[in-house]
Amino acid sequence: MKTTGSLTYKIADEEWQFEAIHRLNYRTFVEEIPQHDENPERRLVDKFHDENTYLICLLGQRLLGMVAVRSRRPFSLDQKLENLDSYLPPARSVCELRLLAVAPDARAGVVCHGLMGALRDYCRRRHDLGVISGTVRQLKLYRHLGFQPFGPLVGRAGAKFQPMYVTLEAVQSRLPNRKPAGGKIAVRRPSANFLPGPVAISAHVQRAFAERPRSHRGASFVADFKDTQRRLCELANANHVEILMGSGTLANDAIAAQLSLLAAPGLILSNGEFGARLVDHAHRFQLRFSVHEIDWGEAFHPRDIVAAIARNPRSRWLWAVHCETSTGVLNELAMLKKVCAVHDMRLALDCVSSIGAVPLDLAGVFLASASSGKALGSFPGLAMVFHESDFAAAPNHLPRALDLDYYACNDGIPFTLSSNLLDALSAALDRYDPNDYTRVATLAAWLRAELRDMGAIIVGDNENLSPAVTTIALPANLNSRILGAELEDAGYLLSYRSGYLAQRNWLQICLMGEIFEAELRALVDALRRVFTATVTRPASAPAAWRSSPLPAREEAR
Repeated sequence: MKTTGSLTYKIADEEWQFEAIHRLNYRTFVEEIPQHDENPERRLVDKFHDENTYLICLLGQRLLGMVAVRSRRPFSLDQKLENLDSYLPPARSVCELRLLAVAPDARAGVVCHGLMGALRDYCRRRHDLGVISGTVRQLKLYRHLGFQPFGPLVGRAGAKFQPMYVTLEAVQSRLPNRKPAGGKIAVRRPSANFLPGPVAISAHVQRAFAERPRSHRGASFVADFKDTQRRLCELANANHVEILMGSGTLANDAIAAQLSLLAAPGLILSNGEFGARLVDHAHRFQLRFSVHEIDWGEAFHPRDIVAAIARNPRSRWLWAVHCETSTGVLNELAMLKKVCAVHDMRLALDCVSSIGAVPLDLAGVFLASASSGKALGSFPGLAMVFHESDFAAAPNHLPRALDLDYYACNDGIPFTLSSNLLDALSAALDRYDPNDYTRVATLAAWLRAELRDMGAIIVGDNENLSPAVTTIALPANLNSRILGAELEDAGYLLSYRSGYLAQRNWLQICLMGEIFEAELRALVDALRRVFTATVTRPASAPAAWRSSPLPAREEAR
């Protein structure tokens, strides 16, 4: 069959496409290249299937070619070559390319070049270097596509592979921005997502979400639900967690409902939009409370909180936001716990933007809210309330959907809960790595140094900021709505539409979900061009504004 029809290059996202991938994988790497053993099903599921993003070429319903992109270390080559990075050009954002395969009757060149074009478009703002184990049978083709060999051969007799790498520049030089002959590229280059939600979601999580829905009463669902609860508690060092259908707002309503049962006054801390929303939650539940409010971008000082408690000595609970998303200020959790312990107060926290972004220790915290759609890297739709101890029964005082005791007394699943959202959250937790905290903090430090170097003003004291949220106060000659829209048209999604940001002419860059270093580099370059053209910088910049190098390479999740 000739490949002269209309070819479509896309990211695989349907079950029949994945099945065709398994079949082509078997045909190529079992029957043609004896890398794996034969099996009667004649299908081969890659061991990294859940972490791969597949770029494929289709002619109608037929799969003609494929290549898999994988970002998570260690790569398969890490296991075959000691000190892989020593062979690679420095200061690159690296991904692994795997399973490059084309059907035997479609190897005239069009399909392979089209796949490389799709690969270029997918990786343009994600990675700038790819490594691959190229079969020695096709070294001429790999070199033609821009790959450079390095290191010794790997593999077994009859299935030898040459480690190779290719730079984004090499691919671009061979594949200029035009459609390949005989086909159309249908890969839509995804926007670089720097929103606080919805965040960029990995292919592994997206595939989990796309599974067939299950009954929330089924045994497998209940088992997975319990396991997800366990892992969430381990992540936050909490005793218990209830999972509700809804957003972080619903989780905070559930906390307000529990506080209403204490029949005692409390104190709410507010230093931003979401602290103000806690006040609104409390008003709607007719709680008795006082408010300690400070300027947006400022951090709370323990002596001021103690003074506020002294003015309201009957206060028995304190409610605060851990990460104030409107500014990025990270209110000190250890300090809040200590103040509450000394004054015999129960601590409630909004942790919606901190869970998954920074290490979280909820030991000793009465109640804490969270949600699935931010730094945990999953889809929005699940609300969580962590709690230290059991709840008081209140069947006649609270709405059923907000009665957390009703959840706890019904194995946590009193009502319908989406298996798709649960599976996605579970898949996101699969990818949890404590090293990600350090990675995000390093990227945030680099980002803020670059922003200050170009003359940008960052809201808040750097010592009290979450690495996941950087808020820029734009000068009067830059409009946040206009700049945000222009960046969006250029492929960068930043937070600027919220009324509280627009009112202050603020723009936010958030490092939540799946973040790629190459995308961040490109965004900083775009912002530097804007600031260079519009912002007058002081003649002598402070030392803290000096640019610092980006980390040598990305350790992607």
